[in-house]
Amino acid sequence: MSLFKARDWWSTILGEKEDFDQGCLCVADVDNSGSGLDKIIVGSYMGYLRIFNPHPVKPGDGIQPEDLLLEVQLREPILQVEVGKFVSGTEGLHLAVLHCRKLCVYAVSGTLGNVEHGNQYQMKLMYEHNLQRTACNMTYGPFGGVKGRDLICIQSMDGMLMFFEQESYAFGRFLPGFLLPGPLTYSSRTDSFITVSSCRQVESYKYQVLAFATDADERQEAEQQKLSSGKRVAVDWVLNIGEQALDICVVSFNQAVSSIFVLGERNFFCLKDNGQIRFMKKLDYNPSCFIPYCSVKEGTINTLIGNHSKMLNVYQDVTLKWATQLPHVPVSVKVANLQDLKGVIVTLSDNGHLQCSYLGTDPSLFQAPRVESREINYEEFEAEMKKLQKIIKEAAKTQDILPRSEKHRDLIVTAEVSPHLDTESRAMDSEAVPSVTVKVTIQSRVAAQKPSLAVCVQAPLAVTCDQFFFEDLEPDSSETVALSVFLKGNCSPSELEGDCVVSYNTPTGNLNLCCVIVGTPKVAQCHFRLPLRLVCSPAQPSKAANHKLTIDTNKPPVSFLTIFPDFVDPSSEDDQANALGFQFSACSKTTLLASKTSQRYRIQSDQLEDLWLITKELVLRLEEHFKKQNCKDFACTFSGSIPLQEYFELIDRHFELRLNAEKFRELLAERAVQFRAIERRLLTRFKDKTPAPLQHLDTLLEGTFREVIALADAAEENQANLFQAFTKLRSATHLMVMLISLWQKLSTDQVAILEATFLPLVEDTPELGWEEAVDAAISYLLRTCLSKSSKEQALSLSSQLSMPKDTSRLKKNITLFCDRLAKGGRLSLSTDSAPQQAALTPGGCATILESELEDRTVVPGSAATFPSRGQAAKQKPTHGKKR
Repeated sequence: MSLFKARDWWSTILGEKEDFDQGCLCVADVDNSGSGLDKIIVGSYMGYLRIFNPHPVKPGDGIQPEDLLLEVQLREPILQVEVGKFVSGTEGLHLAVLHCRKLCVYAVSGTLGNVEHGNQYQMKLMYEHNLQRTACNMTYGPFGGVKGRDLICIQSMDGMLMFFEQESYAFGRFLPGFLLPGPLTYSSRTDSFITVSSCRQVESYKYQVLAFATDADERQEAEQQKLSSGKRVAVDWVLNIGEQALDICVVSFNQAVSSIFVLGERNFFCLKDNGQIRFMKKLDYNPSCFIPYCSVKEGTINTLIGNHSKMLNVYQDVTLKWATQLPHVPVSVKVANLQDLKGVIVTLSDNGHLQCSYLGTDPSLFQAPRVESREINYEEFEAEMKKLQKIIKEAAKTQDILPRSEKHRDLIVTAEVSPHLDTESRAMDSEAVPSVTVKVTIQSRVAAQKPSLAVCVQAPLAVTCDQFFFEDLEPDSSETVALSVFLKGNCSPSELEGDCVVSYNTPTGNLNLCCVIVGTPKVAQCHFRLPLRLVCSPAQPSKAANHKLTIDTNKPPVSFLTIFPDFVDPSSEDDQANALGFQFSACSKTTLLASKTSQRYRIQSDQLEDLWLITKELVLRLEEHFKKQNCKDFACTFSGSIPLQEYFELIDRHFELRLNAEKFRELLAERAVQFRAIERRLLTRFKDKTPAPLQHLDTLLEGTFREVIALADAAEENQANLFQAFTKLRSATHLMVMLISLWQKLSTDQVAILEATFLPLVEDTPELGWEEAVDAAISYLLRTCLSKSSKEQALSLSSQLSMPKDTSRLKKNITLFCDRLAKGGRLSLSTDSAPQQAALTPGGCATILESELEDRTVVPGSAATFPSRGQAAKQKPTHGKKR
């Protein structure tokens, strides 16, 4: 460590969790105040641009409100900030901000304040250039010897130098033999650009050579120029330094010759204008940044070099003159003139620690206090240790570090669903639809302040009242409310579950005599399950159906009289022992059949989405039935065909309605603009003192109004259809998740991943729809746990979700997803290693013979047939033949 620390003159921490790098710091008189004092400009990768003018009351003070002149958030990350003469027609300084795909030049100006709040500063965009290539860094200067203005050169990630003559784009040239971008600077003395290539060579290119070289828009064209005639980009001189460079700087002072400084990973080089080495210094540390500045000795140059040991070294040529300690690792260092203090060292760390310091000589010495020599009483120490451990143990018990069990919670909420439907419907609709009563009880063990209850069910289900507010609850008190749930709409819901959430505050005690803390906010919740009779009623079984599926079990079939007593007609119990019909509110019917000789159940319906609720209810009731009989090995499986083609039809229908909604929004926006324009013209005519003819503007206004109303009605109808389509799609998706989990015998964690993949949204929004969310989730799984090779894992996913043009990619990914599962893929959130894909011979799953059922379970038009895991291991391929 250094004996001396950098004297903190002014410092601050920029933002939270922001990243900074070498080009994010700049010092200059950016507002053209003419005082000769510099301002500190800092940009971050989060897009924040800040301009500071430090004025500490005394050295070491933190930031004052008036020190921050300007803070704006730009839309893109800031790679580099520079100040120069970038605007034509004026020699004033302007600020250039480099983004990944954009270069912006701003004018920073200040307005004198009339009160004690100080001056007001603002940024005005002078011009911007949209870049065709991703930028890496930039440099500026009077290219070609121009006077009174600075031109800008941007280096792209693929090795192209893009030149901008202020408001206009000049030309672009590719660097020969380019692989990776390096630091770039401009030397006005030789009118050349200096960089360090990936070959670890310092290379210099004349501006005139670059300007007169043959133009090339693509790298292939630049490579072809080497074999063809004509002017091509040629290097002026090359110097091999044998290591990668961190930064390059060109300096020219009156008392010293012009030099090119290159900071390497282990060495520090000083070169002449022709590339010859003036001197070099081997460093025994890992440098992070540097800056040369004027020396007081004739013929020498001082250099500040920061390193990763939080040290700042001052060199005079190759001689170490000073070493000082910094509180952080600097990634950028500048020298500025601030408030009558010249030569202030400005440093910036990668996490936003900005400090203005100067070199001091006050040593930081610590002298240990004198220890009293006295005898140690071990018994007293042991008693004190036990006392402290007891206090710590008691404090750990009272802290809510882990969630406590249900019996010991401060507040418990329970929901009891009535087993029977309401005698008189309590639906808030003109039509009488069934309703069921739910009683919610809140039991509080402690004092609960202002508890509020929210009851949530998924549309098209609705409740008579979804919000309840209570007065403060005393300890060991309870509150009970009753509400009714009913079906609102002509489509079946995708779920029959609901949630009760109670939010409340618990008092935490007195802060002082005149202030009381409001309390700690807490939440308690519970789930409840609604009866199937709420959305469907008993009906006659139907033999014919478009969609059929079969669920296999490992136990003998159970009579429907036992598991579906609420749907059995007492007058015809014998007929309904093995066949039941369910009539939904949308006039669709679903039939449930049980095999008399095998352990199978069939569900069939004309609509694919109507199979979901009956299938789920069947599985749940069978599990409850065998659980009551203490049977722990009951299991359901599915070995039929996955109905992908029918599922894809529902996806296409939903996506078509989304496209229609987007078109309606655009048409409504156009007609609204037209309507407002006609209104403005009419108002102008009516306000005119000299009456003028309307020229049929009133007729045009009426016609436009009718079009707006018609489009609004059509958009509203399309929105209702979109809601129904999304509800059907969710029901079908729930069915697909269940079939895949039964088919592959997935664990609970794997089923949770499957549900999160296919059911990411509760409802569609214009900003984010179901298709793009599911496509992104499936693509992630295909590139991680379901990938075949490391190449697929290396593919990057898009960071932005947008509405796709069609559903072909989504359907292809779903088919590939099922295929990977069929070949042994396992669902996991770990991306450390790709699963070993099981070798599977072609063919598919054989058709199951079901002679005991009236019809065979065949899904017409299925897009794919996948084998079950057991069949893939034991059976040979049948190539579509029956067994």
